[in-house]
Amino acid sequence: MEPLVDSYGRRIKSMRISVTDKCNFRCTYCMPAEGLPWLKKAEILSYEELMRISRVAVSMGIEQIRLTGGEPLVRRDLPELVHQLHELEGLRSLSLTTNGILLPQQAKALAEAGLTRINVSLDTLLHEKFTQVTRRDQLDRVLEGLDALAAYPSIHPIKINAVAMRNFSEAEVLDFVRFARDKAYVMRWIEFMPLDADQIWRKEDILAGGEIKAIIEAAYGPLVPITSGDPSETARRYTFSDNIGEVGFINPVSEPFCAQCDRIRITADGQLRTCLFATEETDLRSVVRSDADDVELARVIRQAVWHKELKHYIGDKRFKRANRSMSMIGG
Repeated sequence: MEPLVDSYGRRIKSMRISVTDKCNFRCTYCMPAEGLPWLKKAEILSYEELMRISRVAVSMGIEQIRLTGGEPLVRRDLPELVHQLHELEGLRSLSLTTNGILLPQQAKALAEAGLTRINVSLDTLLHEKFTQVTRRDQLDRVLEGLDALAAYPSIHPIKINAVAMRNFSEAEVLDFVRFARDKAYVMRWIEFMPLDADQIWRKEDILAGGEIKAIIEAAYGPLVPITSGDPSETARRYTFSDNIGEVGFINPVSEPFCAQCDRIRITADGQLRTCLFATEETDLRSVVRSDADDVELARVIRQAVWHKELKHYIGDKRFKRANRSMSMIGG
């Protein structure tokens, strides 16, 4: 089958699948404190429907799938979906983004199911700040979840993702560096984006990746770039002069990487989004619940990808907020 290509010539190889909109945290940059209604069960794609979309997408050239939420581990029997995806011929990478709170119970099952990569969202190592940003006092449980992964070396690398926010993140940059180097985690900072449900995002609240890099280099000396050869890689990656550890900076606001974007997203209710900040979606749920065959499903996916946006326009007068918050889109 012909590979997925958009009208700007970008080949689409990566797909993020949100398996649920539910989350056991209420992070301030993602969800309101209360009042966000969950999707009804009938609105959410079943594992069978997700597998059908995934099989077709992989046959069209999707090489990487990342499972997200909400918090994906609150979805019942998620390791079973991981196992089925792991068996897909042609899929080169299967990963998961999680807040880590349920890893103590599920790390073993995820490893046995074939999960190979994981990202754990963790914005602070301080209890008071953790409770402030997540609205939950569960830092120790997340750290326990990270420790649980150590028993399963097949899940590698373990990446820590922190949202970089001004007047919140600066003081802990070096603490995270020491933590990651000690534990052999890959540490990454992601610039704060306008995807909060309360819509209080301001450009002034962004702590740019370049600023964090400068903090690290003031303590450790010049960082050494790591190049993977993949032009679509979103992170600017570095190691240290002693070659111990890796840090990375995902800078969608200060250094947009839209020109190399190879990603599409499937929301928990089966909407295909070709950009995190898309204002339009393509309804795949109605297709997989109709009598349409896989040829028709592939046609719908291909047509949606062809119209993928050129860029997100953050900071430009043409910018429009996404029509969903991050928890509803999928991380």
